[in-house]
Amino acid sequence: MHETRSVPHSPAKASDLLVDALEAEGVEYVFAVPGEENLDLLESLRTSKIELVLTRHEQGAAFMAATYGRLTGKAGVCMATLGPGATNFATPAAYAHLGGMPLIMITGQKPIKKSKQGRFQIIDVVGLFEPICKMSKQIVHGNTIPALIREAFRTAEEERPGAVLLELPEDIAAEETDASVIPPHPRHYAVAGDEVLNEAAEMIRSARMPLLLLGAGANRRKARSALCGFTDLIQIPFFNTQMGKGVVDERSDLFLGTAALSDGDYLHCAIERADLIINVGHDVVEKPPFFMEEGGTKVIHVNYKAAQVDQVYFPQLEVVGDLAQSITRLGKMLGGPLDFDRSYFQRIKQETEKHLSNRAGDARFPVIPQRLVADTRKVMDDCDIIALDNGIYKIWYARNYKAYDSNTVLLDNALATMGAGLSSAMMAAKLNPGRRVMAICGDGGFMMNSQELETAVRLGLNLVVTVLNDSSYGMIRWKQSHAGFADWGLEFGNPDFVQYANSYGATGHRIERTEDLVPTFEKAFAAGGVHLIDVPVDYSENQRVLIDELAEKVCLI
Repeated sequence: MHETRSVPHSPAKASDLLVDALEAEGVEYVFAVPGEENLDLLESLRTSKIELVLTRHEQGAAFMAATYGRLTGKAGVCMATLGPGATNFATPAAYAHLGGMPLIMITGQKPIKKSKQGRFQIIDVVGLFEPICKMSKQIVHGNTIPALIREAFRTAEEERPGAVLLELPEDIAAEETDASVIPPHPRHYAVAGDEVLNEAAEMIRSARMPLLLLGAGANRRKARSALCGFTDLIQIPFFNTQMGKGVVDERSDLFLGTAALSDGDYLHCAIERADLIINVGHDVVEKPPFFMEEGGTKVIHVNYKAAQVDQVYFPQLEVVGDLAQSITRLGKMLGGPLDFDRSYFQRIKQETEKHLSNRAGDARFPVIPQRLVADTRKVMDDCDIIALDNGIYKIWYARNYKAYDSNTVLLDNALATMGAGLSSAMMAAKLNPGRRVMAICGDGGFMMNSQELETAVRLGLNLVVTVLNDSSYGMIRWKQSHAGFADWGLEFGNPDFVQYANSYGATGHRIERTEDLVPTFEKAFAAGGVHLIDVPVDYSENQRVLIDELAEKVCLI
């Protein structure tokens, strides 16, 4: 049990004031690998109601905090020391910055008023993080802490969300201050005006073959209900980007697919035929599923912020404001099902479904991606969560795995970093103890932060970690082959993953027949705790299906 500490009377230690400010913001966890420069802050956390989650690497701490922000909309908080501790936050900072995840990083520093350390471990952390953060500042006096914490949370959480870094030198953390906490206040987004909504409604009524595109921004701030209502009301076909998966149930008859490939898929044929695209939650960090041309398909941009215009994206109309309210009001203006021509889109859907189901029951071993995705979907319920690391399997899951609810497919199509999948799944499991959660990692990405298995076991999480084993950097190996280069330089050896998992107190399993996949998944989930499943995988289908087969069949409808 934590000790209960009342709001301090002045004067108080600055680190106590900082923790009080975090509590006022509703912070539940601080994910950390502390150093000696954090000891005052660590002591202040000891008597706080905030839970300290100790991880085995700073990346693990910050990836967990970023995923907390992604899933809750509230900034996740992580802590590290100066120098190498801080620099290990760089990749997760970029992950949150590009992925639109609210994240606050607190790093330590040597004393700034008087120091006898010379330049030992000292680099310009604040300057280093400025390009990959929305805000990066050093705390130079205890009295500035309340305002800086309030501004940090506002900046991290407001659209578009992202990362903030605060550096707390150890002498500032230890000094006394008479400042008081600034309580947070509710934030409301402006609502798009009637004039622009009426113009959008008229463009939609005039369209014959419109499509609705759901991007990353649509997966934030509980826009699902509004978007489900809108698609059902006007019966508009829709598709999504990888980070827009699950906003509207992909079992819908109106769903045409996920833009998992940049081009050359059945979905791109539908996009080419559309005369209007309503682009909801567009985010420039994702590879665009379409390019605009002068005199081509019209685009309505619906988002919290104005469009970032470039040579291939210059929407004719922008509906800027609270996304859910904009969509709800637009639906009311349209009133009901519209007389669209959906016949071509339905043929595209039928061909896509046929292609995605092909070889889903293939019993070859090692396991092929189609069977792996199909068997994963069999064991996961509507609200269960898969968290993907980065590799070629991410394309297969984005394209073949249907998401039924928001944020049930956690993937990174922004920074696309390896090493985040396990930590992301751990956070999802901690926040959702009643759901099944599965991390899906390549052997390369898994080994980058595999030590967090110990953290998962220590936290008592229920989590299945599926490691796809091909003893190589498979995505790059495929690209190497596609480019016509020799198969060279990308293979490695792996540990015995079963023994490796067992050594951390998890339970290891090895798949030796494809038909054992589903029973092993079910057994692991039923047992509870942390399980690692070593799955030998065969990626020879990449070229045949994603390149050769699509090139032969697509857009011949």
